[in-house]
Amino acid sequence: MKVGIVGAGFVGATAAYAIVLRGIAREVLLVDRDEKRAQAEADDILHAVPFASPVDVRSGGYADLAGSDLVIITAGVGQKPGESRLELLGRNAAVLRSIVVGVVAAAPGAVILVASNPVDALTHIAATYGAEAGLPAGRVLGSGTTLDTARFRSLLGRRLGVDAQHVHAYVLGEHGDSEVFNWSQVSVAGMPLSAFRIPDGCEPLSGAARLEIEDQVRGAAYRIIEGKKATYYGIGSALARIAEAILHDQRSVLTVCAPVVPDPCVDEPRALAEFEGLTLSLPRIIGGSGVLETMSPSLDDSEREALRASALVLRAAIGSVSA
Repeated sequence: MKVGIVGAGFVGATAAYAIVLRGIAREVLLVDRDEKRAQAEADDILHAVPFASPVDVRSGGYADLAGSDLVIITAGVGQKPGESRLELLGRNAAVLRSIVVGVVAAAPGAVILVASNPVDALTHIAATYGAEAGLPAGRVLGSGTTLDTARFRSLLGRRLGVDAQHVHAYVLGEHGDSEVFNWSQVSVAGMPLSAFRIPDGCEPLSGAARLEIEDQVRGAAYRIIEGKKATYYGIGSALARIAEAILHDQRSVLTVCAPVVPDPCVDEPRALAEFEGLTLSLPRIIGGSGVLETMSPSLDDSEREALRASALVLRAAIGSVSA
């Protein structure tokens, strides 16, 4: 199993390192216009292989992506302190087309995973270019709110005194300020949040506590960038998790972003019909060919309205690029 990563900066290199530590691929190839940086990162990660799993790590060009099962795109300019993800769109959209064209030409059978920000709009653009190149629907996806969902679960786990892996909760919509917290469907070990007894010594999840958690999740990237100029450990680990689901055809449910397309197997009125043609994060089944199925989450009225508002933000962003 071979993974190509286009962009050997902090995010790309950290994703490669996480993939090596998890041992989920046999070969990792780093591609970057700064060839010296790509070579240095590949060498550094290769030296960690004796302490991890047997993975061949090297650098190369687009032609070397041939045979890749998955190509992760992390290339792009970084987010500046105080800059929103959507403000990055104009600066990053310009470089994406050439990357997708190069990837499809070298590795037409690969799934493409976009991580460059703003990830929803750039994934939409990449999917459009991919469709023009003949890629089937679902073969282009973005990291979306996978990391936001992990942040949400980790904060909930801390509040509830429970291992976050046993907390089920999703963040939907935009990977950004308008993202939606699906509080109505939060569960712990199969129990609805309302039925879970909060241990003694843990704070109750009042309305104020919920707003505080939402603020911590939404503002996480801003705070990290302010403190250390970039985020990479969390997203690198998220990319490795998505890569694992794809390379091992795990059929995992992850909140990645991808275009919402009609489902010909569903005869009843589609709950997601109003979002068709738009790229946003929803719970999706991820496997060897990318997005296998998009799930329609249960939402209360306020969450449904919030998701519609998030969709409007994304439509405006995508429209600004195509205008």
